[in-house]
Amino acid sequence: MYDDTIAAIATPLGEGGLAVIRLSGLQAFAVADKSFVPVGKSSLRPSVAPTHTIQYGKIVRHGQTVDEVLVAVMRAPRTFTREDVVEIFCHGGLLPAKMVLDTVLENGVRLAEPGEFTRRAFLNGRIDLTQAEAVADLIHSRTELALAAATEQLAGKLSQRINQLRDDMIKILAHVEAHIDFPDEDISPDTKEQLLNRLERGVAFMDELLRTANEGQILRRGIRAAIVGRPNAGKSSLLNQLLGRDRAIVSPIPGTTRDTIEETANIRGVPVVFVDTAGLREVGDEIELEGIRRSRESLAKAEVILHVLDVSAPLTPADEKYLAEFATKKRILVRNKTDLPIKLRIEDLGTCFGARTVVSASCLGGAKDHADMAVRAPNFPDSPVVEVSCATGQGIEALKDVIKDLVWAGEIRMEMLEVMINSRHQDALNRARSAIRQTIAALRANLTLELAAMDLRIAVNAVGEIVGKTTTEDLLDSIFSQFCLGK
Repeated sequence: MYDDTIAAIATPLGEGGLAVIRLSGLQAFAVADKSFVPVGKSSLRPSVAPTHTIQYGKIVRHGQTVDEVLVAVMRAPRTFTREDVVEIFCHGGLLPAKMVLDTVLENGVRLAEPGEFTRRAFLNGRIDLTQAEAVADLIHSRTELALAAATEQLAGKLSQRINQLRDDMIKILAHVEAHIDFPDEDISPDTKEQLLNRLERGVAFMDELLRTANEGQILRRGIRAAIVGRPNAGKSSLLNQLLGRDRAIVSPIPGTTRDTIEETANIRGVPVVFVDTAGLREVGDEIELEGIRRSRESLAKAEVILHVLDVSAPLTPADEKYLAEFATKKRILVRNKTDLPIKLRIEDLGTCFGARTVVSASCLGGAKDHADMAVRAPNFPDSPVVEVSCATGQGIEALKDVIKDLVWAGEIRMEMLEVMINSRHQDALNRARSAIRQTIAALRANLTLELAAMDLRIAVNAVGEIVGKTTTEDLLDSIFSQFCLGK
């Protein structure tokens, strides 16, 4: 338990109906008593109020009423931090919340550091490290699937599996070390085979978890999809259609978009950060050229390219150049303006890329018509082709299906969401897996048991890092510094 008491505003800053100021620590009730004046016969000071009750009154500072508030009293250990906690509900807005916070800070608490409430919950044994990370994932989730994955991890589904793996590794380590302590008793062939089978099952289990890493990272941070093409191909119109609102300015004047525009959309449960780029061309004024330079930077970071082609105009040398330039990227070719007379046929693209899937503009409501084209060209990957009309919205739902299928193969099932690991878990599991493979090799080669035990300890410690059984101060600082102040 910490000796000091912390406080912070736990709700987003800005105008709103309510704001919450949270206090946690040994002096939470004493400081609340100094700041809060009960109003009414049934209202009590926090220090004498029963746990998990709400008291009505006002916050007073220097003899002046700051705000009319409700105060929630929660006594340890039945709190988020397992410390005494007081939460003050005041009117929303920057000034009321700040003045209430200033009042409690004056009365003997300090401002919490980012993530310190959750850090105390972890250090006091309320949650493990994967659950602490799930709190941040829950707050930052941008789709229902991301929210479901964070909720499952917060409930301890991943922790249970990791702890089971670690416990099994510890039992094997104890068995090996027992034979080190009694060298006269060799491990029998049957016993060694049983240990090897258990270690192989551990590796298989880690492989299963590692296969979820890519999908887990996609749900947590989303993917970046850059919308590119020559000026006036309809890039900004496509962005507006995908977002379902007018975000980018649409104009027939070339070079309207002079800077990159980033917006996140929920595409079939996957968060996608769409980046509308300035039209790619080699001429323009100084401002437009700077926009094109930034577009190039966005293209380098993008995981998916949406290359927009204007089918109402013939294929231009610029189109051919960019088709070849982005051929090595994971991309979708979007044939826009299909509501106008077609001057750019699918066959005209045959010299620029190989076999591909075509989604017809006539496929409305997300229905898809897949057909392999016969035209092939060497040195270019397959690229899905989707026909749309940004003017009418035709083909947009089909495009969303193709985007989802391109970044996430197969169905998203609930059992997958229970154990989706992040990059930190992935690194720890890879280290543990490598150490266990070395343990298996040492046992099969009949090497000294000290070598096998050393690698097993490395594996146990690496797996323990995931749930926080073995950790460092730097690791905790890295994780909790990403939280907001009030969490």
